[in-house]
Amino acid sequence: MATNIKGPAIFLAQFAGDAAPFNSFDSITKWAASLGYKGVQIPTWDGRLFDLKKAAESKTYCDEVKGIAKANGVEITELSTHLQGQLVAVNPAYDEAFDAFAPAAVHGKPKERQKWAVEQLMLAAKASKNLGLRASVTFSGALAWPYVYPWPQRPQGLIETTFSELAKRWKPILNAYDEAGVDVGYEIHPGEDVFDGATFEMFLEALKGHKRCQINYDPSHFVLMHLDYLSFIDIYHERICAFHVKDAELNPTGRQGVYSGYQPWINRAGRFRSLGDGQVNFGAIFAKLSQYNYASWAVLEWECCLKHPEQGAAEGAPFIASHLIRVTEKAFDDFAGGKTDQAQVNRLLGL
Repeated sequence: MATNIKGPAIFLAQFAGDAAPFNSFDSITKWAASLGYKGVQIPTWDGRLFDLKKAAESKTYCDEVKGIAKANGVEITELSTHLQGQLVAVNPAYDEAFDAFAPAAVHGKPKERQKWAVEQLMLAAKASKNLGLRASVTFSGALAWPYVYPWPQRPQGLIETTFSELAKRWKPILNAYDEAGVDVGYEIHPGEDVFDGATFEMFLEALKGHKRCQINYDPSHFVLMHLDYLSFIDIYHERICAFHVKDAELNPTGRQGVYSGYQPWINRAGRFRSLGDGQVNFGAIFAKLSQYNYASWAVLEWECCLKHPEQGAAEGAPFIASHLIRVTEKAFDDFAGGKTDQAQVNRLLGL
Protein backbone atom coordinates (compact mmCIF):
# COMPACT_ATOMS: atom_id res chain seq x y z
CA MET A 1 0.00 0.00 0.00
CA ALA A 2 1.41 3.38 -1.01
CA THR A 3 2.10 5.87 1.79
CA ASN A 4 3.07 9.50 1.60
CA ILE A 5 5.24 11.63 3.87
CA LYS A 6 3.27 14.37 5.62
CA GLY A 7 4.36 17.98 5.68
CA PRO A 8 5.66 20.56 5.69
CA ALA A 9 5.89 20.88 9.48
CA ILE A 10 8.08 23.00 11.74
CA PHE A 11 9.74 22.49 15.14
CA LEU A 12 8.81 25.56 17.18
CA ALA A 13 11.71 25.47 19.67
CA GLN A 14 14.07 27.78 17.79
CA PHE A 15 11.34 30.33 17.09
CA ALA A 16 9.55 30.74 20.44
CA GLY A 17 10.21 34.08 22.09
CA ASP A 18 8.78 36.86 24.23
CA ALA A 19 7.60 38.99 21.32
CA ALA A 20 4.56 38.38 19.12
CA PRO A 21 3.87 36.27 17.15
CA PHE A 22 6.28 33.87 18.85
CA ASN A 23 5.03 34.17 22.44
CA SER A 24 1.84 32.09 22.39
CA PHE A 25 0.65 28.87 20.81
CA ASP A 26 -2.20 30.67 19.06
CA SER A 27 -0.07 33.33 17.44
CA ILE A 28 2.90 31.12 16.56
CA THR A 29 0.68 28.55 14.85
CA LYS A 30 -1.00 31.29 12.83
CA TRP A 31 2.48 32.47 11.81
CA ALA A 32 3.55 28.92 10.88
CA ALA A 33 0.42 28.34 8.80
CA SER A 34 0.89 31.66 7.01
CA LEU A 35 4.24 30.37 5.76
CA GLY A 36 2.70 27.17 4.40
CA TYR A 37 3.33 24.76 7.25
CA LYS A 38 0.71 22.12 7.95
CA GLY A 39 2.12 20.76 11.20
CA VAL A 40 3.96 21.96 14.32
CA GLN A 41 6.24 20.07 16.69
CA ILE A 42 5.93 21.40 20.25
CA PRO A 43 8.85 21.94 22.67
CA THR A 44 7.31 20.76 25.94
CA TRP A 45 9.67 22.83 28.13
CA ASP A 46 8.45 26.18 26.81
CA GLY A 47 5.59 27.37 29.01
CA ARG A 48 4.85 30.26 26.66
CA LEU A 49 3.50 27.72 24.17
CA PHE A 50 2.45 24.64 26.13
CA ASP A 51 1.65 23.48 29.67
CA LEU A 52 3.00 19.93 29.86
CA LYS A 53 1.63 19.09 33.31
CA LYS A 54 -1.82 20.34 32.39
CA ALA A 55 -1.72 18.39 29.12
CA ALA A 56 -0.89 15.20 31.00
CA GLU A 57 -3.75 15.70 33.44
CA SER A 58 -6.45 17.20 31.24
CA LYS A 59 -7.88 15.78 28.05
CA THR A 60 -9.99 18.95 27.86
CA TYR A 61 -6.89 21.13 27.75
CA CYS A 62 -5.40 18.92 25.03
CA ASP A 63 -8.59 19.20 23.01
CA GLU A 64 -8.36 22.98 23.36
CA VAL A 65 -4.75 23.01 22.14
CA LYS A 66 -5.65 20.76 19.21
CA GLY A 67 -8.61 23.04 18.49
CA ILE A 68 -6.38 26.11 18.35
CA ALA A 69 -4.02 24.33 15.99
CA LYS A 70 -6.85 23.17 13.74
CA ALA A 71 -8.48 26.60 13.66
CA ASN A 72 -5.15 28.07 12.58
CA GLY A 73 -4.63 25.45 9.85
CA VAL A 74 -2.04 23.13 11.36
CA GLU A 75 -1.79 19.80 13.18
CA ILE A 76 0.41 18.83 16.12
CA THR A 77 3.02 16.38 14.84
CA GLU A 78 4.90 15.34 17.99
CA LEU A 79 5.87 16.57 21.42
CA SER A 80 9.59 17.19 21.92
CA THR A 81 11.33 16.40 25.22
CA HIS A 82 14.90 16.88 24.02
CA LEU A 83 16.02 18.95 27.01
CA GLN A 84 14.39 16.68 29.58
CA GLY A 85 15.65 13.55 27.83
CA GLN A 86 19.19 14.91 28.00
CA LEU A 87 18.85 15.07 31.78
CA VAL A 88 17.86 11.43 32.19
CA ALA A 89 21.59 10.63 32.03
CA VAL A 90 24.31 13.23 32.62
CA ASN A 91 27.99 12.61 33.21
CA PRO A 92 29.24 14.66 36.21
CA ALA A 93 31.56 16.60 33.89
CA TYR A 94 28.44 18.24 32.40
CA ASP A 95 26.41 18.75 35.58
CA GLU A 96 26.82 22.51 35.77
CA ALA A 97 26.38 23.09 32.03
CA PHE A 98 23.17 21.05 31.85
CA ASP A 99 21.60 22.57 34.97
CA ALA A 100 20.30 25.28 32.64
CA PHE A 101 17.88 22.74 31.16
CA ALA A 102 16.12 22.25 34.50
CA PRO A 103 14.30 24.44 37.07
CA ALA A 104 16.51 26.42 39.48
CA ALA A 105 15.20 24.33 42.39
CA VAL A 106 17.19 21.30 41.21
CA HIS A 107 20.38 23.07 40.13
CA GLY A 108 23.42 21.53 41.76
CA LYS A 109 21.37 18.47 42.69
CA PRO A 110 21.99 15.82 39.99
CA LYS A 111 19.74 13.14 41.48
CA GLU A 112 16.85 15.52 41.97
CA ARG A 113 17.38 16.91 38.50
CA GLN A 114 17.26 13.41 37.01
CA LYS A 115 14.08 12.62 38.97
CA TRP A 116 12.51 15.80 37.60
CA ALA A 117 13.51 14.84 34.05
CA VAL A 118 11.98 11.37 34.35
CA GLU A 119 8.76 12.88 35.71
CA GLN A 120 8.70 15.20 32.70
CA LEU A 121 9.04 12.26 30.30
CA MET A 122 6.22 10.45 32.08
CA LEU A 123 4.02 13.53 31.76
CA ALA A 124 4.87 13.76 28.06
CA ALA A 125 3.75 10.17 27.54
CA LYS A 126 0.35 10.95 29.02
CA ALA A 127 0.12 14.26 27.17
CA SER A 128 0.95 12.56 23.87
CA LYS A 129 -1.85 10.06 24.47
CA ASN A 130 -4.30 12.83 25.35
CA LEU A 131 -3.37 14.61 22.13
CA GLY A 132 -3.81 11.44 20.08
CA LEU A 133 -0.19 11.42 18.93
CA ARG A 134 1.70 8.33 17.80
CA ALA A 135 5.29 9.47 18.36
CA SER A 136 7.43 11.74 20.50
CA VAL A 137 11.03 12.95 20.02
CA THR A 138 13.85 13.25 22.54
CA PHE A 139 17.53 12.77 23.44
CA SER A 140 18.96 9.73 25.20
CA GLY A 141 21.28 11.63 27.53
CA ALA A 142 24.90 10.62 28.00
CA LEU A 143 27.11 9.02 30.61
CA ALA A 144 30.03 7.91 28.42
CA TRP A 145 30.31 10.88 26.02
CA PRO A 146 33.44 12.31 27.72
CA TYR A 147 35.11 9.02 26.77
CA VAL A 148 34.00 9.00 23.13
CA TYR A 149 37.60 9.19 21.91
CA PRO A 150 39.59 6.15 23.09
CA TRP A 151 42.40 8.14 24.72
CA PRO A 152 43.12 7.66 27.50
CA GLN A 153 42.23 4.01 27.04
CA ARG A 154 38.77 3.28 28.35
CA PRO A 155 38.73 0.84 31.28
CA GLN A 156 37.13 -2.53 30.60
CA GLY A 157 33.41 -2.52 31.28
CA LEU A 158 32.86 1.24 31.04
CA ILE A 159 30.79 1.13 27.84
CA GLU A 160 28.90 -2.02 28.84
CA THR A 161 28.00 -0.44 32.17
CA THR A 162 26.97 2.77 30.41
CA PHE A 163 24.40 1.10 28.18
CA SER A 164 23.16 -1.15 30.93
CA GLU A 165 22.54 1.90 33.12
CA LEU A 166 21.04 3.88 30.24
CA ALA A 167 18.57 1.07 29.52
CA LYS A 168 17.76 0.76 33.22
CA ARG A 169 16.81 4.43 33.35
CA TRP A 170 14.86 4.48 30.09
CA LYS A 171 12.94 1.20 30.30
CA PRO A 172 10.28 2.44 32.75
CA ILE A 173 9.84 5.54 30.59
CA LEU A 174 9.51 3.48 27.42
CA ASN A 175 7.01 1.21 29.18
CA ALA A 176 4.93 4.28 30.02
CA TYR A 177 5.02 5.34 26.38
CA ASP A 178 4.04 1.83 25.37
CA GLU A 179 0.99 2.02 27.62
CA ALA A 180 0.17 5.32 25.94
CA GLY A 181 0.61 3.80 22.46
CA VAL A 182 3.38 6.24 21.56
CA ASP A 183 6.84 5.64 20.03
CA VAL A 184 9.93 7.43 21.35
CA GLY A 185 12.19 8.73 18.59
CA TYR A 186 15.72 9.26 19.87
CA GLU A 187 17.60 11.88 17.90
CA ILE A 188 20.94 10.38 16.85
CA HIS A 189 23.18 13.22 17.95
CA PRO A 190 26.75 13.94 19.10
CA GLY A 191 26.77 14.57 22.84
CA GLU A 192 24.38 11.66 23.44
CA ASP A 193 25.37 8.10 24.23
CA VAL A 194 23.17 7.19 21.26
CA PHE A 195 25.05 9.12 18.57
CA ASP A 196 25.24 6.72 15.59
CA GLY A 197 23.92 3.39 14.35
CA ALA A 198 26.35 1.28 16.39
CA THR A 199 25.41 3.00 19.65
CA PHE A 200 21.69 2.80 18.81
CA GLU A 201 22.11 -0.96 18.38
CA MET A 202 23.87 -1.23 21.76
CA PHE A 203 21.08 0.76 23.39
CA LEU A 204 18.40 -1.33 21.70
CA GLU A 205 20.13 -4.56 22.73
CA ALA A 206 20.35 -3.40 26.35
CA LEU A 207 16.60 -2.67 26.15
CA LYS A 208 16.02 -6.17 24.74
CA GLY A 209 14.59 -4.73 21.54
CA HIS A 210 11.90 -2.57 23.18
CA LYS A 211 9.40 -1.81 20.43
CA ARG A 212 8.97 1.83 21.48
CA CYS A 213 12.70 2.55 21.13
CA GLN A 214 12.70 4.34 17.78
CA ILE A 215 14.68 6.98 15.89
CA ASN A 216 14.17 10.66 15.13
CA TYR A 217 16.13 10.83 11.86
CA ASP A 218 18.15 14.03 11.36
CA PRO A 219 20.74 13.88 8.55
CA SER A 220 22.50 17.10 9.58
CA HIS A 221 24.29 15.39 12.45
CA PHE A 222 25.41 12.57 10.18
CA VAL A 223 27.03 15.08 7.81
CA LEU A 224 29.01 16.59 10.69
CA MET A 225 30.12 13.09 11.80
CA HIS A 226 30.90 12.00 8.22
CA LEU A 227 28.36 9.15 8.46
CA ASP A 228 26.44 7.76 5.47
CA TYR A 229 22.96 9.15 6.10
CA LEU A 230 21.39 7.32 3.14
CA SER A 231 22.75 3.90 4.07
CA PHE A 232 21.49 4.60 7.60
CA ILE A 233 17.92 4.66 6.26
CA ASP A 234 18.47 1.32 4.50
CA ILE A 235 19.64 -0.23 7.77
CA TYR A 236 17.29 1.34 10.31
CA HIS A 237 14.17 2.38 8.38
CA GLU A 238 11.96 0.07 10.43
CA ARG A 239 12.86 2.08 13.54
CA ILE A 240 12.48 5.60 12.09
CA CYS A 241 9.33 7.18 13.51
CA ALA A 242 10.14 10.90 13.06
CA PHE A 243 12.15 13.09 10.71
CA HIS A 244 13.89 16.42 11.33
CA VAL A 245 14.61 18.13 8.03
CA LYS A 246 17.83 20.02 8.77
CA ASP A 247 20.76 20.90 6.53
CA ALA A 248 24.49 20.99 7.29
CA GLU A 249 27.89 21.13 5.65
CA LEU A 250 31.34 19.70 6.40
CA ASN A 251 34.24 21.47 4.70
CA PRO A 252 37.48 20.14 6.19
CA THR A 253 40.63 22.19 5.70
CA GLY A 254 44.30 21.87 6.58
CA ARG A 255 43.46 23.44 9.93
CA GLN A 256 40.33 21.60 11.08
CA GLY A 257 38.00 18.70 10.34
CA VAL A 258 35.20 16.86 12.14
CA TYR A 259 36.12 18.27 15.56
CA SER A 260 36.31 21.82 14.16
CA GLY A 261 39.04 23.16 16.43
CA TYR A 262 36.86 24.62 19.21
CA GLN A 263 35.79 27.33 16.79
CA PRO A 264 32.49 29.25 16.98
CA TRP A 265 29.80 27.97 14.63
CA ILE A 266 30.52 30.56 11.97
CA ASN A 267 34.15 29.36 11.68
CA ARG A 268 33.64 25.62 12.04
CA ALA A 269 34.40 23.11 9.29
CA GLY A 270 31.11 21.45 10.23
CA ARG A 271 28.15 23.84 10.39
CA PHE A 272 24.36 23.68 10.42
CA ARG A 273 22.73 25.55 7.55
CA SER A 274 19.26 26.56 6.41
CA LEU A 275 17.52 24.17 4.05
CA GLY A 276 19.13 24.12 0.63
CA ASP A 277 22.26 25.97 1.76
CA GLY A 278 24.15 22.89 2.96
CA GLN A 279 25.26 19.57 1.52
CA VAL A 280 22.43 17.22 2.44
CA ASN A 281 20.87 15.41 -0.53
CA PHE A 282 17.24 15.76 0.50
CA GLY A 283 15.95 14.43 -2.82
CA ALA A 284 17.62 11.11 -2.09
CA ILE A 285 16.44 11.13 1.54
CA PHE A 286 12.79 11.75 0.68
CA ALA A 287 13.01 9.04 -1.99
CA LYS A 288 14.54 6.55 0.47
CA LEU A 289 11.98 7.26 3.17
CA SER A 290 9.14 7.02 0.63
CA GLN A 291 10.58 3.75 -0.67
CA TYR A 292 10.35 2.31 2.84
CA ASN A 293 6.83 3.67 3.41
CA TYR A 294 7.68 6.30 6.01
CA ALA A 295 4.28 7.89 6.51
CA SER A 296 4.83 10.42 9.29
CA TRP A 297 5.89 14.07 9.24
CA ALA A 298 8.80 15.94 7.66
CA VAL A 299 9.57 18.58 10.29
CA LEU A 300 11.85 21.55 9.68
CA GLU A 301 14.38 22.03 12.46
CA TRP A 302 15.98 25.36 11.72
CA GLU A 303 19.53 25.99 12.90
CA CYS A 304 21.90 28.13 10.86
CA CYS A 305 24.98 30.17 11.73
CA LEU A 306 24.34 32.69 8.93
CA LYS A 307 20.70 33.12 7.96
CA HIS A 308 18.00 34.85 10.02
CA PRO A 309 15.51 32.35 11.49
CA GLU A 310 12.49 34.03 9.93
CA GLN A 311 14.05 33.80 6.47
CA GLY A 312 14.97 30.17 7.16
CA ALA A 313 11.40 29.40 8.21
CA ALA A 314 9.90 31.18 5.20
CA GLU A 315 12.14 29.26 2.80
CA GLY A 316 11.72 25.96 4.65
CA ALA A 317 8.04 25.30 3.92
CA PRO A 318 8.27 25.46 0.10
CA PHE A 319 11.57 23.57 0.23
CA ILE A 320 9.99 20.65 2.08
CA ALA A 321 6.84 20.81 -0.03
CA SER A 322 8.93 20.56 -3.20
CA HIS A 323 10.52 17.34 -1.92
CA LEU A 324 7.33 15.56 -0.90
CA ILE A 325 6.64 12.58 -3.14
CA ARG A 326 3.17 11.45 -4.11
CA VAL A 327 3.92 7.74 -4.13
CA THR A 328 2.63 5.95 -7.21
CA GLU A 329 0.08 3.19 -6.79
CA LYS A 330 0.96 1.47 -10.05
CA ALA A 331 4.09 0.55 -11.96
CA PHE A 332 5.05 2.92 -14.80
CA ASP A 333 5.25 0.00 -17.26
CA ASP A 334 1.89 -1.57 -16.39
CA PHE A 335 0.64 -0.67 -19.87
CA ALA A 336 3.11 -3.10 -21.39
CA GLY A 337 2.00 -6.07 -19.37
CA GLY A 338 -1.17 -8.00 -18.94
CA LYS A 339 -2.66 -11.00 -17.22
CA THR A 340 -0.41 -13.96 -16.61
CA ASP A 341 -0.45 -16.44 -19.50
CA GLN A 342 1.30 -19.47 -18.04
CA ALA A 343 1.47 -21.20 -21.40
CA GLN A 344 3.26 -18.18 -22.84
CA VAL A 345 5.62 -18.06 -19.86
CA ASN A 346 6.46 -21.72 -20.37
CA ARG A 347 7.12 -21.17 -24.11
CA LEU A 348 9.41 -18.19 -23.38
CA LEU A 349 11.42 -20.30 -20.94
CA GLY A 350 11.48 -23.35 -23.17
CA LEU A 351 9.55 -25.39 -20.63
